Amino acid sequence: QVRVVESGGGLVQAGGSLRLSCVASGSIVSVVAMGWYRQVPGKQRDLVASITSTGRTTYAESVKGRFTISRDNAANAAYLQMNSVKPDDTAKYYCKASVLTPRLEEYWGQGTQVTISS
Repeated sequence: QVRVVESGGGLVQAGGSLRLSCVASGSIVSVVAMGWYRQVPGKQRDLVASITSTGRTTYAESVKGRFTISRDNAANAAYLQMNSVKPDDTAKYYCKASVLTPRLEEYWGQGTQVTISS
């Protein structure tokens, strides 16, 4: 069993900062990659940023230069530092962990709400 838990969401004014955390736990041999996605009601879930075990990162164009993803391999954790946030960043943010159990499997967290006020 693998569990993914996000934390750090909340209400922030536009221009402010927020840091999201994600921890994967359970029967994990290793974490291959972790990613942050976001979704607003009625729309698809979109990739925000991802990071591999070797540190390779990918960002959505809309967050480049404002958001930074990082990870702690020893803790099976990933973080999303959100700076210069905008009302358009309002969404529920989900963490996905791609792990070896030893099979390659993907697990999602329950999500954390981020609301940016103008």
